[in-house]
Amino acid sequence: MSTSSTTRTLRTAVEEARAPAGPRPARRHSGGFWTIAAVFGTAMAFSTVPTPLYPLYQARDGFSTFTVTVVFGVYAVGVLLSLLFAGHVSDWIGRRKVLTAALALELVAAALFLAAPSLPVLLVARLVTGLGVGMLTATATAYLHELHSAHRPGASAQRFEIVSTAANIGGLGLGPLVAGVLAQYVGAPLRLPYVVFAVLLLLSIAVLVLVPETVEKPAVRPSYRPQRVSADHGDRAGYLAAAAAGFASFAVFGLFTSLVPGFVGGTLHHPSRALAGLIVFAVFGAAAAAQTLSSRLGARARRNIGLLAQAAGVVALTVGMHTANLAVFLLAGIAAGVGAGVLFKSAVGSVAAMAAPARRGEALAGLFLVSYLGLALLPVGLGVGSRYTTVTTATTWFTGVVLALLAAVAVLTRRRAATA
Repeated sequence: MSTSSTTRTLRTAVEEARAPAGPRPARRHSGGFWTIAAVFGTAMAFSTVPTPLYPLYQARDGFSTFTVTVVFGVYAVGVLLSLLFAGHVSDWIGRRKVLTAALALELVAAALFLAAPSLPVLLVARLVTGLGVGMLTATATAYLHELHSAHRPGASAQRFEIVSTAANIGGLGLGPLVAGVLAQYVGAPLRLPYVVFAVLLLLSIAVLVLVPETVEKPAVRPSYRPQRVSADHGDRAGYLAAAAAGFASFAVFGLFTSLVPGFVGGTLHHPSRALAGLIVFAVFGAAAAAQTLSSRLGARARRNIGLLAQAAGVVALTVGMHTANLAVFLLAGIAAGVGAGVLFKSAVGSVAAMAAPARRGEALAGLFLVSYLGLALLPVGLGVGSRYTTVTTATTWFTGVVLALLAAVAVLTRRRAATA
């Protein structure tokens, strides 16, 4: 999120909070909805700030492409650990408390990036970032769903689906764009982006106090247990299909946030940090735009568009890498982003709708847990493969795996339709 948009959101929320007779509940929930969307987008943008900067770290410290995937894998491990142990606790301790803790962790990560930008510190900073993101994703998504429902009781969930996935996916794309532009045209490329986002994260923590809590404190707090990954949320086949779609979608997003900037700067000989950030932004921006434009389509049409676009995109991506053609590479990324965005939007919407309110955070945490497994496993596997062959050849194998996953999503969804 930009500084100006965050400031406008803060001003709106403050005005509502100071209304003479006390703001109407619906109005408070409306302001809270947009505030949480801005906070969600800002936090997700911070998580991808290092993406266009990895080649600069490589040039300075002399580490390999495989090391970049290790750094990326450490981030994904942090997300998975956080989802497993803390992604669901907001169901009983409250959304706002968990979001505050998550943003505090991201502030710690920003301080680590600024303190000593060496490889060991980079690894720790990425781990801490992942821990914050794991706490934030399911919590913010559930929070948005509940604020939307409180503001518009009985209304369609379309606004929630569009805004939550746009904040998530759009934020992931905005981080590399902002960082790339700052690194290319302003200076202090390994420091300034983190300073900017540290300020935005502080603002995000400040505005949380203005948002109404949506979770009622239980009379007896449930005994703590790690997150369960269970398909038992009212529609087993539907949950499995959503999880498989999330896994496949995040695998593609992981490819673009780990190895692509190095490939563009190395193999394609375009070292501009702004260009690297722009390509990643185009992929995530296409995903967010497709989520919005497909909102009026039926579930079946969205699923088919997502599957076909993502399959065509990863195949074209392989062609672009083999031919070292930047235009084909960029168009392929946009197509893959469109497919991944539509699939993931459908997955979030179906899981939020099928889960009982008391288990919504748990259900979404499970979805994000499986999705981030895709973000971690396939790109890191790609990095391992690049140690023994070229990145282009390893990406060809990656494409085969993604196509198999998309076929599995189609089969699971068809089985669900047959048993409905």
